Amino acid sequence: MVLALLIALQLAVTGYTLHLADGAAEAGALAVAAGTDPEQAARAALPGWAAERVEVVTGGGRIEVRVRPPAPLGALSEALEVSSSAWARSAGGS
Repeated sequence: MVLALLIALQLAVTGYTLHLADGAAEAGALAVAAGTDPEQAARAALPGWAAERVEVVTGGGRIEVRVRPPAPLGALSEALEVSSSAWARSAGGS
């Protein structure tokens, strides 16, 4: 019973982390459209605990945000990494 509860809790945390990655990718895409730094915008959209757990890749109007959720084991966190991407036309129209 306790194991099932811990697994359910880990899945809930992972789902929440995906929700955060989605928001960060959207923030980055909005920054591309506004002509500002998309990586900074994506990182600013995440809570403090994610600062050491995020990777942001940008290029050509596309932004991808990868976040490792909190987990009791580092290997588990890496295995459950979530990602989200978004795209926007740059402020210059290209």
